[in-house]
This record gives sequence, structure tokens and C-alpha cells, in this order.
Amino acid sequence: MLVTAQILSGAGLAAGITVGALLAQDMLGSTSLSGLPSGLFTIGSAAAAIIVGRTSQRLGRRTGLSVGYAAGAAGSLGVVIAAATGSVLLLFLALFVYGAGTATNLQARYAGADLASPQHRGRAVSTVLVATTVGAVAGPNLVTATGQLADALNIPRLAGPFILASVAYAAAAAVLWTMLRPDPLTTARTIAADAADPAGKTPGQEATDTRSGRNAHLVLGAAVMVLTQLVMVAIMTMTPIHMQHHGHDVSAAGLVIAVHVAGMYLPSPFSGLLVDRFGRMAVAAASGVTLLGAGLLAALAPPNSVALLAFALALLGLGWNFGLVSGTAIITDTVPLATRAKTQGAVDVAVALAGAGGGMASGLVVAASSYTALAGIGGVLALAVIPAVAYTARPAHR
Repeated sequence: MLVTAQILSGAGLAAGITVGALLAQDMLGSTSLSGLPSGLFTIGSAAAAIIVGRTSQRLGRRTGLSVGYAAGAAGSLGVVIAAATGSVLLLFLALFVYGAGTATNLQARYAGADLASPQHRGRAVSTVLVATTVGAVAGPNLVTATGQLADALNIPRLAGPFILASVAYAAAAAVLWTMLRPDPLTTARTIAADAADPAGKTPGQEATDTRSGRNAHLVLGAAVMVLTQLVMVAIMTMTPIHMQHHGHDVSAAGLVIAVHVAGMYLPSPFSGLLVDRFGRMAVAAASGVTLLGAGLLAALAPPNSVALLAFALALLGLGWNFGLVSGTAIITDTVPLATRAKTQGAVDVAVALAGAGGGMASGLVVAASSYTALAGIGGVLALAVIPAVAYTARPAHR
């Protein structure tokens, strides 16, 4: 059921990635503010992460995820109405609510790991993530078709993908609400309670030796996901704008973003296997190196080369995937079931805020300098993951 919902929600989240910046540029008439949609729906994602996490903690994953997707559907519909009426204020509000879909899509990965044993958590997370690929890759390639639908409804063409998003998120909410039974988180708690030993430890809990070690691993898991999110969102947000400024049409930008989203989710089984076989730390470090390569390639690629930009964005997605899968496994290993969903929600708030910062700053950096500078700076910044991993891996933190 999680896989089915992720396929649907993937189409929903692709709308904002593909045309959000372009829609804002048209409505606001300013390139410097074109990163604002990414910032708004990422801030909305941060707020939703708290709500979804706390709701899941109290009522289970089924309720938390269903509520989040329903909010994403409402936000998508609001964007369509804002575009049709030309209301910038409604656009901002709707994009904020639309972010709930993104937050929920990411929180679903935790549900995939609730019932997994520690040695298989990487693969469990990756199974849920890879399902997003189908919808997320199809979504950007439907820009032309949904634009034609928008034309038929007499609304701006760039609002078309958000029509698809509203339907996709609503369908994902319906699937989970009616079919995600038994609930994975509440079931995991029941199993853990039945299997608890007299000391209160459960067989599925993998902890480090000391409290400081657990805290260090929690911080590392969050830091890896925060940094990779910031770099990925910043470069991704400005790529369609960069392409448009060099004569490429929306369909070409949609193709590049589709390749990027495939890079974000399609390698998930490979990433999960690496995490389970070689360890969380090794894959986390690999994320920094991969993002560096992506940033440098995007910075140096000729603007007229769609192929090289697509390859750079594919690498950008792969580096993000390495960071997300390894960071999620680190967090899930460290946090006990009693507070797991709430803590995961709090971590995703930090991840979302980092994405918001990256999205909002990206437009300012490009307006003040260039896309080349943005991509190069982002790639170098991603290398900060490596010293963070080395510091946490010291014997004192094991």
C-alpha cells in the first residue's frame, strides 16, 4: 500500500519541482524571486513534517500520512485557483500548503522501516523511495499534456501540472486511509512490547554504546540529510530558469527534471543495498563526493547541452539519494520506538527548512552572480558531509 501511494504522490511532488519557479516568474515578473515557490512549499513541508510526525506518533502512520496527502491535494488545487485568478497572495498560501505533500512523501520512507530488522532497514527504506520514481518521472513529462488541459479550462498552462498534483495526492490519501492496515508503527510497537526483555530493550533496537554516542549519531543523520537537501534544492530550483534563459523550452526543462527525479529515487534499491552491506557512514560520505561531481558538472556544462545538464542533475539526484537513505537508516537505528515518529518528524523539519533556505537563496545567488557560481558553491559545500562522518565515526562516539 505504501508503494501504491508513493507512485501516486510522486506525480504530485513533481509539479512544484518542474514548473513552480516558472509559474512564479510569470506571475511576479522577477527572476530574483523565482526561487520563492521552492522556499514556500519547503517551509510548508517543514510545518507539515511536525504535524505528520506528531499525528503518526499518536494515531499511527495511516492517519498521519493520509492527513498529509489530503493537505497536499488542497494546496495543489489552491495553486490552480491562484493561477486562474492571478492572485499572488493565494499562490503563496497555496504553495505553503502544497508542501504538505512533499513532507508526507518523505515521511512514508520511515513507515517502510518500522517493521524492518536493522540489517535490512536500508533496503526497506529504498523500496518505498523507489516507488516514487514512477509518478515523479511521469509528472514532468506530462507538462505539455497538462498544459493543454489547462488551456481547455482557460487557465494558465503552467498551472496544468498542479491539476495532476491535486488528483494524485488525493488518490494517495484515499489509498492509505482505506488500505494501510494493520498500521506499521503501531504494529511495531506491539511486537516490541511483546518481545521486550526485563531490562526494557527490544531485539529490533540498535543503539550505540553511550548516550553521547547516540546523540552524535542522531546529529549526524540529521546533518547528512540537511546538507544534501540544501545543495540539491538550490541547484535543482534554478536549472529550469537557467535553461529558459538560454533558449530551451518548458518541455526540455521537464525532461531534465524528469531525469533528475529519476536520479533521486530510481537508485534507491542500490543505495539501500550499499547501506546494509557497507554501512551508513560510507554511503553518507559518498553522498558528499557525488554532489560535488554534480555541482561541478552543472557549473561547467555548456548551457546549450541538454544532455550534460541532464547528466549533472541525475548525479545531483543520486547524491541526494545516498544522503537520504543513509541518514534515514542512521536516525532509525538511533531513536527508540517510543519517540521514533516524533523525532523523525522533527528531523524532517530541519531537512525541509534547509531546502527552503536553498530554494530561496538560489534565485538571489543567480541574480547576483550566475548559475555557474551557484552550482560550483553547492558542490563544494556538500563535501562538509565527509568531516562530519569522520568526526562521528571516532571511537568516542561508537
